[in-house]
Amino acid sequence: MTRRVSFIVTGALAVAFMAAGPRKFIDPQNMDLSVKPGDNFYQYANGNWLRQNAIPASKTAWGSFNELRDKSLDAMKTLLEDAAKTTTKGRLYQMVGDYYMSGMDSLTIEKRGFDPIKPELARIEKVNNKAAFIDELAYQRTQSNGMLFGFFVTQDRKNVSKYLPQFSQGGTTLPDRDYYLKDDARSVKIRDAYRDNLTKMFGLIGEEPTQASQDADVVMRVETALAKAQMPRVEMRDPYKTYNKLTVADFSKLTPGMNWADQLTKFGAKGQDTVLVQSPAFFRSLDSLVTATPIEDLRTYMRWNILKGAAPFLSDAFVKQNFAFSKVLTGQKEQTPRWQRVSGLIDNSLGDLLGQLYVQRYFKPEAKQRMLTLVGNLEDSYKEHIKNLDWMSEDTKKKALAKLISFKRKIGYPDKWKNYDGVTIARNDYYGNVKSASKWSYNYMINRLGKPVDRTEWGMTPPTVNAYYNPVNNEIAFPAAILQFPFYDFDADDAINYGGIGAVIGHEMTHGFDDSGRQYDADGTLRDWWTKTDADNFKKRADQVKEQFFGFKVLDSIKVNGQLTLGENLADLGGLAIAYDAFKKTAQGKTSGKKSMIDGFTPDQRFFLSWAQVWRINVLPETQAQLIMTDPHAPNLYRCNGPVSNINAWYQAFNVQPGDKMYKKPEDRIKVW
Repeated sequence: MTRRVSFIVTGALAVAFMAAGPRKFIDPQNMDLSVKPGDNFYQYANGNWLRQNAIPASKTAWGSFNELRDKSLDAMKTLLEDAAKTTTKGRLYQMVGDYYMSGMDSLTIEKRGFDPIKPELARIEKVNNKAAFIDELAYQRTQSNGMLFGFFVTQDRKNVSKYLPQFSQGGTTLPDRDYYLKDDARSVKIRDAYRDNLTKMFGLIGEEPTQASQDADVVMRVETALAKAQMPRVEMRDPYKTYNKLTVADFSKLTPGMNWADQLTKFGAKGQDTVLVQSPAFFRSLDSLVTATPIEDLRTYMRWNILKGAAPFLSDAFVKQNFAFSKVLTGQKEQTPRWQRVSGLIDNSLGDLLGQLYVQRYFKPEAKQRMLTLVGNLEDSYKEHIKNLDWMSEDTKKKALAKLISFKRKIGYPDKWKNYDGVTIARNDYYGNVKSASKWSYNYMINRLGKPVDRTEWGMTPPTVNAYYNPVNNEIAFPAAILQFPFYDFDADDAINYGGIGAVIGHEMTHGFDDSGRQYDADGTLRDWWTKTDADNFKKRADQVKEQFFGFKVLDSIKVNGQLTLGENLADLGGLAIAYDAFKKTAQGKTSGKKSMIDGFTPDQRFFLSWAQVWRINVLPETQAQLIMTDPHAPNLYRCNGPVSNINAWYQAFNVQPGDKMYKKPEDRIKVW
């Protein structure tokens, strides 16, 4: 699957452009001025805000992004409610409006119970041998119910002008393989809660307690076996290790129980002779598992997959039980309101329709030009950094510069919108709408085969506050909603905007040169363009970043995984350094002295404080423990403090001295890009 590297984890938010007027873009009321900046810059910049902003019961975290996400959901709610009242205006309004109303029609959803999935459960009960099981796997995948493994149609990383089928490991429910394999108290507690969830879910579809308990054990056995076969997350970051191109015939030889030519035909991908396989070892183990598992157990596993995929869209008993287990995983106290769940779902499944409404109402046309200007400024800064590197040869510098200037820039929203032809949305059929949109998405993916690669396609919707770098297209993308404070504000000074959106731009550019992204060349091909000496010099510096983050802890005892988070940490460090140098070329960046101060802070101080306030967040302990295992981003405290501790200008701006807790000797400060 195409590797997309995003700036943040949190999703969509609307652009609520505020009226002009005197505002404190850096507000001392949010800071803890009793903390020395050099002891804990994150706390100094955000301490009072963190104390005064408890996590709402329906959230797992509360920070700058969460505040903005709620604004986004409010905006989407307005758009959806308006569309629901004007469905006669056209297909766009009918689809998003009726979809929203179907999700809000709790009476009809409740009345139907689990009737919507009874036909699927009945199909599965007829599966009475392994051949029938394999056939049913293929059918269910075309219905958007993928099981046991992942299947995608993506660009060939070594031939980026062509789409290829790709098979990946999968088949488990818990967030990471380690949840099945570790025996620490937290992992055991979560496994016990998961087994209890399985039992109760099976009970909701009418199974007797004894049978439900036995079926729960079956699912646990199958998923644990799959987890043992999976590669760890850190290994999956290696684009070469996960690139295994096989003929379909050789893939079938690898798994004697699976005829992949037959499976691909049933997937709708007939005639393909070559596939990409993320982990051949996983599929060998999968084949043995299917062969050794009784057909009754395979039916149970399949039944569970239908049930868990549908549970959020069924009656209240299923939604509540689903959330009961989520509470154990994340610590969330109350269920997210229905309207927020439905709004987010529509953004995910019909995002180009809702996105059109969003852009019409909330996106200023001039914002696109402002972003293009900023991207150009950051690119100029990056060029200077590359040219001045003392550890890279001239030959590799030329190739790095060629890659940098080849970045494709996507700003705001797609040049062409998906039309979702074939999707049927009914005002009184929530689950049917979910399935119709999901099946369209599967067919859209399959229909890529044999066609030219569409480089105009986006990986995020316009109302998403995030950004990404896509290595196989060598592109950086910034959805419309990213242009909002604290990232950017039309009324803010340059220090604020460069410390916010400027660092985002630099972050995404740096993903093209992080430990994984650097292995792709200017046209997106996975190809080594480095001399060995330059690659060794890069690795030496990247290893320093890795070790710095391995030294950070959360919840008093859990270490940050410096290897898992390396790409994002390199991007944060590079992005902030590039943005700072770009800021210093602005009129404000060139000023100093008391006359240049705003609200008591110098331009440089405002730049770094802008960076810090982007990351303020309170997170539930259960969620933080999960993120440490699964999230390629470090905790926000360290995303703030880690990079600034390596930038000389930060030391000067806040007079950080030896003896301060964050102080690093000049020779120990890490510079990569």
